[in-house]
Amino acid sequence: MFYFDPLYFLILGPAILLAMWAQMRVHSAYAQGMQEPSRYTGAEIARMILDRDGLYDLPIEETPGHLSDHYDPQARVVRLSSGVYHSRSLAAVGIAAHEVGHALQHAHHYGPLALRSIAAPAAMWGPGAGMVLLVIGFIMRAPALLALGIVSFSAVAVFQLVNLPVEFDASNRAKRLLTDMGVVDDHGSRVVRSVLNAAAWTYVAATLQSILQVLYYVIHIMGAQSRRDD
Repeated sequence: MFYFDPLYFLILGPAILLAMWAQMRVHSAYAQGMQEPSRYTGAEIARMILDRDGLYDLPIEETPGHLSDHYDPQARVVRLSSGVYHSRSLAAVGIAAHEVGHALQHAHHYGPLALRSIAAPAAMWGPGAGMVLLVIGFIMRAPALLALGIVSFSAVAVFQLVNLPVEFDASNRAKRLLTDMGVVDDHGSRVVRSVLNAAAWTYVAATLQSILQVLYYVIHIMGAQSRRDD
């Protein structure tokens, strides 16, 4: 079951190419956006948006890494990479506003965010459990185990599908807030939109890749079962 299979690259090839293109676009948009000046640092704009919504007690922390920015719903903290935390650039304020968008989702009980939190553990453990079930089911010729393995492996695809509206909504909130607060003008709005839209494509690529990977296993197993029945 584990060997070089051209079918894998035939099916997942589009998603892999899309992911590579998305990553290049993110790095390009980020690098350009970091050259566009802003009156505020990423940390300052994050604090302004949180305070505007009454979330005075929600902390903003600096975290190591490049583009490691995220909102932690368990700890209820916005974490910004050093480059975003300290930078007075349009890329920094756009990314910071996006992460704060997740905090606002949490504060206002945004439904898809709650679903993503529920799906996260399954997405973490599902692929490992699914692979074990697929191997055992393939060796034992047990269709029920193979089906269960596919379902377990599909947890990542489900998580990614739920994650898409969460990420898109956070970006839309960021764009709207930065404009409403007068942080960006028309030019700044276009720069922020370029950075956040580029990041959105990485989520689309990850979703497509997880779906196509499940499809690959389904086709692979159905083909193996068909050959055995002949």
